[in-house]
Amino acid sequence: MSIPRFYCPIPLAPGREATLPEPVSRHAQSALRLRVGDSLILFNGEGEECMAILDRGGREARARILECRAVDRESPLEVVLAQGVSSGERMDYTLQKSVELGVQAVLPLITRRTVVRLDPDRRPRRRAHWQGVVMSACEQCGRGRLPEVGEILEYPEWIGLARDMAVTKFMLDPEAERRLRDLPTPDGPVLLLAGPEGGFDPAERDIALAAGFLPLRLGPRILRTETAAVAALAAMQALWGDG
Repeated sequence: MSIPRFYCPIPLAPGREATLPEPVSRHAQSALRLRVGDSLILFNGEGEECMAILDRGGREARARILECRAVDRESPLEVVLAQGVSSGERMDYTLQKSVELGVQAVLPLITRRTVVRLDPDRRPRRRAHWQGVVMSACEQCGRGRLPEVGEILEYPEWIGLARDMAVTKFMLDPEAERRLRDLPTPDGPVLLLAGPEGGFDPAERDIALAAGFLPLRLGPRILRTETAAVAALAAMQALWGDG
């Protein structure tokens, strides 16, 4: 059985006894049935992971840190995913798999065809939920850096900001002529734009093109929103990154 791994946004150092955050303590003891003396791995998103043992149980559980080491499981390809918000588990799936595939950050966008309508007062809670999905994915896949879920923005507002970003910009478009394999390796970070259910409408596509995005297709079939970005990231990693 592998040693369970937990994200703990606290200072970590060998010899230190760390009080586990309440969600970590609850999951470790109630869900995974860890007991005093059991091993666990802690990381705080700063590029290290620490071997520890559960030193005290109960509501204020503590772990004694034995040793820490730097881990480098990040992709050499820096990709930020700008994702049109999709509904329910579809968005969670995209976030989870994008983290596993090395994405550096995710920017949720409200577009004209976005099914989920989030009032401004609901957005912080939804963003916090998505950040939790990212955290869990990092725990599972072994990453030492925690990708950030950006503020939820309206598409017109965000595309104005993206216009001035000095990065390689791709937009997934099933009607595009170019494919990833037709392109040279990007010289620097990549910004990948993916639509929600139903994709982008023509006006949104046009302003993305005007902002410097290059339309790309992934093949002859139309992919679902929760598949498209994940497939693109996997292909990019195979061509230019981890592969």
